[in-house]
Amino acid sequence: VIKNIQWTTGNNFTVERGWQQIEEYISMWEVHKSWLHWSEFLQEEELKYSKRYHYRVCWSVPTRRKPIPRATASVYFVIEISKIKPATLPVEVFFTLESSRLIHRPEQCQFREEWLKDIIENKMILMERL
Repeated sequence: VIKNIQWTTGNNFTVERGWQQIEEYISMWEVHKSWLHWSEFLQEEELKYSKRYHYRVCWSVPTRRKPIPRATASVYFVIEISKIKPATLPVEVFFTLESSRLIHRPEQCQFREEWLKDIIENKMILMERL
């Protein structure tokens, strides 16, 4: 079962509401409690037929021995509001993982904790090689 939330409509959208809804959505992800995250609004992008709002959620696993993690994994969210479709329709939401071009839609995929682990693992391998 793919878990999703009821996303706000275009006419009820604010940057703050978008951030709150992203937080609500990721709270449903099945990740171990050791994962911590913080999120931020990055920018607004004006396009011909829509407006896009970009956010970043940064994940890490701090420990008692290493409270400042050596690597983090970012998930980038975009909330898109159409200038053509009725403002009473829900906003479009998609996200990508750091170092990946694959676009995920909340209603079509289930988030996997392994994705975060893979990003961090790859960063650690790269740092060791340098």
